[in-house]
Amino acid sequence: MRLKVANARGAPTLGITLLLASLSMISPLSIDTFLPSFPTIAAEFHLTSWQVQQIITAYLLPFACFSLVHGPLSDALGRRTIVLGGLVLYTLGSIGCFLAPTFGTLLFCRVLQGLAAGIGPTVARAVVRDLFEGANAQRLMSSTMFVFSLAPAVAPVIGGWVHVALGWRWVFGMLVVMGAALVLVCALLLPETHPPAQRSRFHAGELARTCWRVAIQPAFFLLAVSAALAIASLFIYIGSAPAIILERWHLSETQFHYIFIPVVLGFMISSIIGNRIAGRVSRPKQLAIGFGFLSTAGAVGVIAHLVADNVAIGLVQVLLFTMALGAQMTYPVLSLEMIDMHPRARGAAASVQSFIALGIGAIVMGMIAPMVHGDLCLLAWISLGLGVTAWIAWRTGVRLRRG
Repeated sequence: MRLKVANARGAPTLGITLLLASLSMISPLSIDTFLPSFPTIAAEFHLTSWQVQQIITAYLLPFACFSLVHGPLSDALGRRTIVLGGLVLYTLGSIGCFLAPTFGTLLFCRVLQGLAAGIGPTVARAVVRDLFEGANAQRLMSSTMFVFSLAPAVAPVIGGWVHVALGWRWVFGMLVVMGAALVLVCALLLPETHPPAQRSRFHAGELARTCWRVAIQPAFFLLAVSAALAIASLFIYIGSAPAIILERWHLSETQFHYIFIPVVLGFMISSIIGNRIAGRVSRPKQLAIGFGFLSTAGAVGVIAHLVADNVAIGLVQVLLFTMALGAQMTYPVLSLEMIDMHPRARGAAASVQSFIALGIGAIVMGMIAPMVHGDLCLLAWISLGLGVTAWIAWRTGVRLRRG
């Protein structure tokens, strides 16, 4: 039994949309679900705030490195085989996190999660382009990226309630259940979208050379940096959420929704808009609007913190909502632009893009965020700088691609 992927009009079905979206959400859920548990984990293992933040770094660094492998492997071995193998490894890593007796064991099992979790979003993007073209591809990419972006906003809210009810280990227990469920669903329903006749030869050296050729193309690299910085301009707040919620705003573990509800609403509304305008509004125009939202929110945030010592929580929430609008409006379109640049190596293109996005994400969320200590003024400056740099990288990449 396999899912029907298109309806009578050739548009993506709800089933394939939900399945690919579920694969895309593995990674952000694994990053953010346990943010409310940071103080408890630090207390149990006698850690500093910087040390406990390395639970994110231990996940993101192998995630970034192995995302270079996932796409090319799916080009050589097929999408379905790689997805199922990755989900099994991810579930085993989650079990290890749930049972970890020491902080070192927890970090090791986080590495196992990171090795495998990138398979979901990376291969999902390649599957989109295997199945659809044009506006249908953009709609499906927008829907999957909506969930990819929505998950890190919802995850800490769910994780906070699980933590309060059952303890921090059961937050990882929730990831065990999710991984096992996806193994079963994909084994039953996920179709193979990359048949043997279209596969590349399985050769490690050739796979590495393909990724290298993709990565060193200047236009591709700049678009990948642009996409990564655009999403990072919002996710610097996500990585700082424990400090903002618990230390700056003096709220509880169950009140992470003060940050994440505005982000969820921004992603949701932007995704609806993206689906409606796909095929009607040009990609460059949509990108310009998205970058405008990001830059405007960053600039207003900087000005507000320069004028007032204590900026109202409501204004910060409005700015987060606006940044989410911009991030969701830019990332899916940039992803399609990059994959379309390499039609015969879509898996490799998706992998290189993921590597760049995750590498920058690891630096921003795992290294920079804990050093900021939730300082909202400094966060506003960082977010503005990331958004403006993302816009410059996009414009430069477009000029190089045309030239």
